[in-house]
Amino acid sequence: MRVDAPILEQDLSAVGAAARRLEELGCYDGCFTFEGPHDPFFPLVLAAEHTERLELATAIAIAFARSPMLLANIGYDLQQLSRGRLILGLGSQIRPHIEKRFSMPWSKPAARMRELVLAIREIWRCWNEGGKLDFRGEFYTHTLMIPFFNPGPNPFGNARIFVAGVGPRMTEAAGEVADGFFTHPFHTVESLRETTLPAIERGLAKSGRTRADFEISYQVMVASGDSDEQQSLARTVIKSQIAFYASTPAYRGVLESRGWGELQPELNRLSKRGKWLEMTELIDDEILEAIAVCGARNEIVARVRARCGDFADRVSLVAPYAPDSADWAEIASALRTTA
Repeated sequence: MRVDAPILEQDLSAVGAAARRLEELGCYDGCFTFEGPHDPFFPLVLAAEHTERLELATAIAIAFARSPMLLANIGYDLQQLSRGRLILGLGSQIRPHIEKRFSMPWSKPAARMRELVLAIREIWRCWNEGGKLDFRGEFYTHTLMIPFFNPGPNPFGNARIFVAGVGPRMTEAAGEVADGFFTHPFHTVESLRETTLPAIERGLAKSGRTRADFEISYQVMVASGDSDEQQSLARTVIKSQIAFYASTPAYRGVLESRGWGELQPELNRLSKRGKWLEMTELIDDEILEAIAVCGARNEIVARVRARCGDFADRVSLVAPYAPDSADWAEIASALRTTA
């Protein structure tokens, strides 16, 4: 099992050293950025320059904020700069952010994501193999490519494309057209077993592939510490994060997998009023332990393996209360070791 760690530095000037430190720890296989307060791609430029081994991923970049051509260009350049180590991780976000934050169109997100990935692949095919660019879809059309804008074949091949999803349609689309899948950290064992994994298998069947042709990156929230006080703090922080995710209508299915669907509209109502503390108080210990891996630090490896050991190809631990990846090095090393 591969283990990945986040690059969390807000100051771009610190990213190179942080990535190099992750690589020097020797217990991580990859590092990843996410689309938060800053663009997810610029840090990977610096990480590529300061590392030699780590795989570099966006987990995730918001796909619908960008066109397939723009993503094809960025993916091509980062793949070349990193000498073949890029994972172009894409996610849809939700409608209000796409329309109100990015001022971009929203419709049929699963179908749009499927088409966007296919469009990127067709653009890369044109650059690598030559011939006319002729992609015509419901959402995207790419029919113009002249030599001045064609970078030619990428010496390191195409980057892998991962897609993130929660619902069955997006997950199935990922299984059909992507190289891998990011599980959302907001999930239960039931939602994974009953919804996510079967949807991936349906998508793979559509593309004539098997599970061996596909990677699953398991992202899991962890509430842990060496003392009761540390564990209490961790549990409170993770409950807050669960409350935030659970307020999203599109994620209601995760709660419904355990019979908690009616909690979602209440959390959504409180979120619109800015009642973050009240939201956290609605997440009890049963909900916390169904979604996050909880326990003393010496219990975490076994509990993560019990959750995902039979399907995950790589794992990343989500622990915002302890963001220094060096603090998790011993756990990361143990997870990489075959049980």
